[in-house]
Amino acid sequence: MNPLLDFSSLPRFADILPEHVNPAIEQLIEEARAAIGAATHAESVTWATVVEPLQDATERLGRAWGAVAHLNAVISSPALRDAHNAALPKVTQFYTEVGLNRGLFERYKVLAEHAANLTDEQRSLVNHEVRDFRLSGVELEGAARERYAAIQDQLAETQSKFEDNVLDATNAFFLDVPEAELKGVPADVIATAKAKAVEAKLAEGLCRLTLQAPCFLPVMQYAESAALRAQMYRANVTRASDEGDVKFDNGGHIQTIVALRNEEAQLLGFANFAEVSLVPKMANSPQQVLDFIRDISRRARPFAERDLAELKAFAAAELGIAELQSPDVMFASEKLREQRYAFSDEELRQYFPEDRVIAGLFRVVESIYSVRIVEGVAASWHKDVRFFEVLDEFDNRIGEFYFDLYARENKRGGAWADSARDRRMKHGQLQTPVAYMTCNFAAPVGGRPALFTHDDVITLFHEFGHGLHLLLTEVATLGVSGFGHVEWDAVELPSQFMENYCWEWDVLTHITQHVETGDPLTRELFDKMVAAKHFQSGLGALRQMEFSLFDMRLHAENQVADRATVLKLLSEVRAEVAVLVPPTYNRMPWSFAHIFGGGYAAGYYSYKWAEVLSADAFSRFEEEGVLSPVAGSAFRHEVLGRGGSRDAMTNFVAFRGRQPSVDALLRHNGMVTT
Repeated sequence: MNPLLDFSSLPRFADILPEHVNPAIEQLIEEARAAIGAATHAESVTWATVVEPLQDATERLGRAWGAVAHLNAVISSPALRDAHNAALPKVTQFYTEVGLNRGLFERYKVLAEHAANLTDEQRSLVNHEVRDFRLSGVELEGAARERYAAIQDQLAETQSKFEDNVLDATNAFFLDVPEAELKGVPADVIATAKAKAVEAKLAEGLCRLTLQAPCFLPVMQYAESAALRAQMYRANVTRASDEGDVKFDNGGHIQTIVALRNEEAQLLGFANFAEVSLVPKMANSPQQVLDFIRDISRRARPFAERDLAELKAFAAAELGIAELQSPDVMFASEKLREQRYAFSDEELRQYFPEDRVIAGLFRVVESIYSVRIVEGVAASWHKDVRFFEVLDEFDNRIGEFYFDLYARENKRGGAWADSARDRRMKHGQLQTPVAYMTCNFAAPVGGRPALFTHDDVITLFHEFGHGLHLLLTEVATLGVSGFGHVEWDAVELPSQFMENYCWEWDVLTHITQHVETGDPLTRELFDKMVAAKHFQSGLGALRQMEFSLFDMRLHAENQVADRATVLKLLSEVRAEVAVLVPPTYNRMPWSFAHIFGGGYAAGYYSYKWAEVLSADAFSRFEEEGVLSPVAGSAFRHEVLGRGGSRDAMTNFVAFRGRQPSVDALLRHNGMVTT
């Protein structure tokens, strides 16, 4: 049996081969089309005759395609990529067909008009679906309808190519240097670079550097060679662009993606794509988002200017860097942090071995949500993947999840969480959720456990927050369980909420253990960490706002996104927001996969928008106890448990008792004047 057609249990990742992809996807699409036909011709219009059979069929397709897309992201190979890219147009075409299906739309409208016959969850889903049908062009006619469908096909293909180019450009780069040039770089990073050199059969004494985060970031942070830092910085910021290896240049893809989105918006009757993007979000208009971005930028700017002035003065006086350049920022920042707070990220990393961090993370979750997490056994896609079960207080299984935490070649960069299976009541049986959580941390080397930086720990907690949104949902209706139909600018609330725990003494005493001595983090070092928490927070906030403003303006102004226009817009945004303007060769947008490959188009502001919610939500825990099971139960029930069955602001107010305030965000980021 084709493993992609087996839905009896967990996905059979170990058995899935590229040749399984297209036969399975084609069969599942045909089954789903048959279900749509039956739903649109059923004699009566009820949940049982329309929605449930349609959900059965489309869920099977979604789970199979989700497994394929996941494997293509984490163990990409030429054969798997070819299979994925061959199936992608078929999947895109199917979902476009669904969105344009007038008969199905009419059935959902009937259900919405007779909502008294539905449960609250069902009513919420039906209302979301009616809205999404309209956003999917269902009311278009003739040539406009055909053009809309063609746009969706071309967008899916082009966005996939954009991500492929970023991955390929990242993997294609390497720099072979003598070990002597790596003065200052941590020993385990050098050991990994040596191992890569041996694997490539290079001459003895050479090390191979890559743009994978566990290599690139420590080189930028610790390498004493300014020339090496400049070389690595330039390679990173010119990936997939005309300034890098031109065979991966994403310039044409950016122009195509933006043009297609603009055209889609016009077809749907909107002024620009930003308006389309915001319909299912909390924010009401592009102008409201622009005002929000500029307000945060205005508040952060004095702190960013102070950060930069301090850094420039330190670099000139202590490091001999007369004029601070972008490739020097991470290096100078780390040296300033070491001098000011008497510790380094590398020193701190020795306290965060993987197993201790994971055990501490689970302790937090178990304490506040009254669950238990145990390691389990399941087939996976790589030997390094770990699998866990989440149990309730009666040892009933609530959900399961996979951890894939290490960077490797042929794995997409960054960190993310996604669903392998959503919670739903299916023909009287409860289906429990299954999640993936994926990161790109440094793998174990030299017989030592994997060591995480504190930033890695924050990332792990962040992604686990997304995972909990999927795993602790109390909704049993597919489409609004987990983070289904949660407003995109609120979907980061649970993830950013979890980041707060990485700064709590009671948490860090249980999450740290020195890799050599076994000692927990000292109070002295913890106090230094906390003192350094807001180090350069102004610069960090403005960097996020730079990305957010670029994204929103690009999608709100209907610009023709050729190379000259994108660079002009980038220059304008940096002139408005940045305090240290990057060099002209910096091609950030060319690898900005969040907005050109992922789902954050005209939505990158969501990270900061949701941070307002998360900081304010955590302030209740600060008041009642950071591990308070009472506050935890309320957060689980009113926020995590509700999914998309209720709007995000209602969820927040139900938990917090009032509207959100920006004050907690400013305090958490150290942007308050004392």
